[in-house]
Amino acid sequence: MSASRKLPSVRRVATAVVSAAVATTLLAACGGGSGGGSGSGAAGNGPVHIKVWAWYPQFKQVVAQFNKTHKDVQVDWVQAGVGQDEYTKLKTALKAGQGAPDVVMLEFQELPTIQLTKGLLDMSKYGADDDKGDYVDWAWKQVSDGDQVYAIPVDAGPMAMLYRADLFKKYGLKIPTTWAEYKAEAVKLHKADPNAYMTDFGSDETAAGWLQGLQWQAGSKPYDYSASKLPDIGVKLDDAGAKQVYDYWGDLVKNKLVDTASYATTDFYNGLSSGKYATYLAAGWGPGYLSSVAKKTAGKWRAAPLPQWTAGGNAQGDWGGSAFSVTSKTQHPKEATEVARELFGTSQAAWKIGIDQAYLFPTVNSVLNGAYFQDKKYAFFGGQQVNKVFVPAANGIGTFDWSPFQDFAYNTQTTEVGKAIQGQTPWSSVADNVQQQVTSYASKQGFKVSK
Repeated sequence: MSASRKLPSVRRVATAVVSAAVATTLLAACGGGSGGGSGSGAAGNGPVHIKVWAWYPQFKQVVAQFNKTHKDVQVDWVQAGVGQDEYTKLKTALKAGQGAPDVVMLEFQELPTIQLTKGLLDMSKYGADDDKGDYVDWAWKQVSDGDQVYAIPVDAGPMAMLYRADLFKKYGLKIPTTWAEYKAEAVKLHKADPNAYMTDFGSDETAAGWLQGLQWQAGSKPYDYSASKLPDIGVKLDDAGAKQVYDYWGDLVKNKLVDTASYATTDFYNGLSSGKYATYLAAGWGPGYLSSVAKKTAGKWRAAPLPQWTAGGNAQGDWGGSAFSVTSKTQHPKEATEVARELFGTSQAAWKIGIDQAYLFPTVNSVLNGAYFQDKKYAFFGGQQVNKVFVPAANGIGTFDWSPFQDFAYNTQTTEVGKAIQGQTPWSSVADNVQQQVTSYASKQGFKVSK
């Protein structure tokens, strides 16, 4: 799950914090972190207590389920903040050598940054590599580096199109299957009602992951990264897929076919509720998010596959996703790894809580492809089995690398996109500008950058 359970996107960690960490640890970070240091838990005759930081909704019930079914290990849950708030606290605790949790919830794109500073334990030493076959391949590759395992994936954000069925009927719109058709329907809608838009192009930092997901679908591969190959890293933020997405959405923005309200603002929420937006390009956790912020539109929404660049294609992208990592400061690596693997894992009871109450989108195969998840009907979507739209998307996602300077890259992208929206920079220059700034930054931090 993304930090976007509260906001529809990820939230960034301060660039200054990342810079300091990278500068001091890059050359020494090629190896994995070691156990030891400060951690929670008590040895002796009683169970080992493992401190967990996580922000999943209804997580208290998941913890209760784990503690009920495990005798020798017990979880002590702490809500240390969402997204950036938690990451900042974690970096501070790891640097200080005290106060870090045993297990921490991290989004996929944050793993390389924490891993680089030797903050994460290689859980393969304690059996985590045995779980590889339980998870969808692309998600497992997000959390591992060769035989090393730095997290257990839990949920993801495969993308699809949520649309207002009533508005499509009212304006005679057809469900687009390609991006060309999506634009054509946007033109038709805006002509019929100048106050209505096909969707909102989030222009702020909280939409960075959304835009990255669309570029992922377009075939963009911005990074070639592996901790074992440091300091070498490939950076290509100006590849054909990225440019295609910038050009397409820039055209829609310039022609006022989409809105540009910042995500996680009153204007955006009102747009979802009022009928101003006919579609919402959402992640797998989006149905739950939408039902919480646009309650009065219950029954009016439906889900359809994300439009394709090529008719009949099956290219997919992901927006968000999270996992459980064991920190290198734990005093109980074996028990902490057990917690990371089994808080959700293949537990049907835990996943029932996650699916029914937290709208998590599972990455574990047995749940993802199981009848309970796929056949579940959602009243907010008129009884539609929306997971039958999202599951094929999840199964079609390709591999994707993140960078240890993802925060800086997202911040740079947000700034350059904002300039283009304001007409200060041509959309055709956005990708090139981002590439230049990010590669310059990475080189100054000691990375050996190649395209």
